[in-house]
Amino acid sequence: MEKLTIVKVGGGIVEDPVSLQQLLKEFSALHGNKVLVHGGGRSATRIATLLGIESQMVNGRRITDDKMLDVVTMVYGGLVNKTVVAGLQAQGVNALGLTGADMNVIRSHKRPVREVDYGWVGDVEQADGEMLSALINKGVVPVMAPLTHDGQGHMLNTNADTIASEVACVLAPYFEVTLTYCFEKRGVLHDAEDEESVIAHISEEEFHHLTQEGVIAGGMIPKLENAFQAIHRGVAKVMITRADNVDGSRGTLIEA
Repeated sequence: MEKLTIVKVGGGIVEDPVSLQQLLKEFSALHGNKVLVHGGGRSATRIATLLGIESQMVNGRRITDDKMLDVVTMVYGGLVNKTVVAGLQAQGVNALGLTGADMNVIRSHKRPVREVDYGWVGDVEQADGEMLSALINKGVVPVMAPLTHDGQGHMLNTNADTIASEVACVLAPYFEVTLTYCFEKRGVLHDAEDEESVIAHISEEEFHHLTQEGVIAGGMIPKLENAFQAIHRGVAKVMITRADNVDGSRGTLIEA
């Protein structure tokens, strides 16, 4: 089975010209089949402010009302995505920018209202591994924006970590998949203030223990939940590391 590397990078990486160029260079140097999934939240907040639209966040998650949906669709699917695609083309990578609506590759439903109404936020229902694998086998490198659709004509703002995990899972029957989450730290840290305190590997049991102790907290919890879900659904390897290590040679290895 051929190998495939899926790299997820946060908006902070792709929105800064210097870190973006470094990312594009290292991602382009990866051998074999690959997919890039990106965020873009800071750009969305900046453009919304310029348009006079208030950004509302609850526990780090964006409330996506009608006006904000327009902004994130423009920014994620347009500005950020096409900047990344153009940069990869300049590196000789035949990249194709995609939202979940394109070729119906990721279908979601609008998140139900419980304690919070997140608006036009999507929870993934299904992704099309056959369609994505066909593109990849043609030599295309998908660049996935954090947008999906509901099949009823609505775009949905969707967590990029979740998209990366879902794409990895549906491609696992076709490739030996490595999923690498890249962000600003070297990996999952024992001490958030100490870059040298990287936890080399984490099992699910250790994850629950470290969460109870408060070592793992905040946005790292859903990131690791997505990672374990991917392992359970056939993804061969999941790494959490810094964006200057897209080959996954260092960082935190997620173990079943």
